[in-house]
Amino acid sequence: MTSMRYLLVIILAAFLAACASMGRPEGGPRDTDPPVYVGSNPRPGQLRFSGNKIVVEFNENVALDDAMNKVVVSPAQRTTPVVSAIGRKVTVELRDTMQPDMTYTIDFADAIKDLNESNILDGFALDFATGDSIDTLRISGRVFEARNLEPAQGMLIGVYSNLSDTAITTLPFERITKTNQLGQFTLRNLKAGTYRIFAINDVNRDYHWDRSEDVAFYDVTISPSSEPITVIDTLRTADDRDSIVSRPGTRFLPDDVLLTWFNENYSPQYLRDYERPDNRRITFNFGAPADTLPIIKLIDTHRAGDEISTWSTLESSSTLDSLVYWITDTSLMALDTLRVEAMYYRTDTLENLSLTTDTLRLVVKGAKQKRRDEEKKRKEREEKRRKAIEKGEDPDSVCPPEPAPVLDFKATSGSTQELNRPLSFAATTPVVWFDSAAVKMEMLLDTIWTVVPTLHIARPDSMRSMEFVAPYTWEEGTKYRLTIDSAAIRDAYGVVNKQFTHEFTTKKAEDYSSLIFSISGLQGRPAVVELLNQSDKVVATSPVKGSTAVIDYLAPSTYYARLFIDSDTNGIYTTGNLLDSLQPEEVYYYPKKLTLKKNWDVEQSWDIYELPIDMQKPREITKNKPKKKRGEQEESTNDEEEEDDFFDDPFMNAATRNGGFSTGTDNGLNRRR
Repeated sequence: MTSMRYLLVIILAAFLAACASMGRPEGGPRDTDPPVYVGSNPRPGQLRFSGNKIVVEFNENVALDDAMNKVVVSPAQRTTPVVSAIGRKVTVELRDTMQPDMTYTIDFADAIKDLNESNILDGFALDFATGDSIDTLRISGRVFEARNLEPAQGMLIGVYSNLSDTAITTLPFERITKTNQLGQFTLRNLKAGTYRIFAINDVNRDYHWDRSEDVAFYDVTISPSSEPITVIDTLRTADDRDSIVSRPGTRFLPDDVLLTWFNENYSPQYLRDYERPDNRRITFNFGAPADTLPIIKLIDTHRAGDEISTWSTLESSSTLDSLVYWITDTSLMALDTLRVEAMYYRTDTLENLSLTTDTLRLVVKGAKQKRRDEEKKRKEREEKRRKAIEKGEDPDSVCPPEPAPVLDFKATSGSTQELNRPLSFAATTPVVWFDSAAVKMEMLLDTIWTVVPTLHIARPDSMRSMEFVAPYTWEEGTKYRLTIDSAAIRDAYGVVNKQFTHEFTTKKAEDYSSLIFSISGLQGRPAVVELLNQSDKVVATSPVKGSTAVIDYLAPSTYYARLFIDSDTNGIYTTGNLLDSLQPEEVYYYPKKLTLKKNWDVEQSWDIYELPIDMQKPREITKNKPKKKRGEQEESTNDEEEEDDFFDDPFMNAATRNGGFSTGTDNGLNRRR
């Protein structure tokens, strides 16, 4: 009997172990579908709605992502609506009084996702009206940053039926929406009429433009319209066959508006900050570039009334908004505090420049502590010398005298010299005298240093007294030696240099590549080509001469290129001005990467209109890309195969949804020409 019980126990244990080892049932394929709209109050397109709470229901539990920024109610609400999600429902509570005979649009963008898998419902919007009719017209397009054609994500788009030039600066937008992750937008539920359209980043949420904000504007007014079309759909039958069906649809126009945003770089003029970081320097930083220097005078001391130019040397930016005054009067340097009167231009409340006067107190930072440290160091030296004398030792060997100060002057161009660049140098204090006769240049020929014509060392900018360059026609692959005698350079404090020697070797011509563009589409307009690195930063430029741009002396690497139409022929990219209706200079990207190797000359043809604007910038250097969905595979490495499909919208007409931003036969946007 005991053995029988034992056998039963073994059988039962084996059975339980087998049960325990059984795997959990598979849950099937991962859910990749976004939530599906089931119903709402009000219904899409409902008339005579009188409540202020909107409830939308979906087929599964949902959550919201950054609803405060992503969900947009049009017309714009003065008081921010409350948006929440509980279970399968999303609720929007409007806090402003509902306007009579008004069409409302709630654009959820990509704020709604399912709770478990975070599948995003893109482009979902709901419309309804408080009156007996609903406005149905739409304007669609895309927004890019003018300078680099980056898609503008989350930018506010708005329209005015008031065509006054001042509406954008004083009135809130009449209808609004925001761009999605691809920079695309659709302004819904517009009345028939004529509008001006803008895009702004609306930092302060007042629904109109302030001069410090980014802005884009369309050159001409827009009158939205619609047209009937036939939409072709592919349906799958129960036996898994495709069936082609057609149905009537509506296309809303325009659906290809291109806006390029810019910033006027406007900043009011004011004294941003000032300080005296040490006993030698006084710094002033202003809010904007200036045409004139401030007038600064001492208030007290024995030099009361003297202008700053008589007791200091100025080191300045070319735009005069960053100033460093090096005090040269030793009696003033010895004072911890200076009081000055500063007269400068400041922007008033009417945005006009007016002369203002401030009394400023300039205190050396940490002056007391510095004096304590210096006094402590002095006493320690005296004590060392005293003890050395008591021991019969030489105090100068135990505690050598402080070395005489030496002007710090060094080469900043390195030991390998580019053939197309000058030598560059920098000092740490303002230089007031440079003896060019004390400069000697040699080159190494057959192991012998041979003197060559001396290069001329000069300041690149009259406002910069601490930087120097030395242009020269270099022999390739050659070793050079530059020598500057001691005491050839003197700074504002009478300190001179010790002998300076700089040895360097020039590169060989075969170390470089050259890039030649043959450009079409300019129609005689001046242009500049910019060569870019893999971070979309400019590394070289070349003006277009005729239809050709040549960039030499390029290090082997991977590059990209863009071009801007140099409308003002100043060789520098110029931004726009809204109040003067001046668009930023147009930018075009070469759509492919450029791989350059040593000793190669690469020639490329470039038609700036071959591709629409939204398809020109290579994806490798595009920063504003849509976020990947949870569990989504890595992007295809074949960038040419990827498409920017418009985000799905259950209430968008099929023509807009399927047609994207096509203009004619182009799958994208072309500039107005």
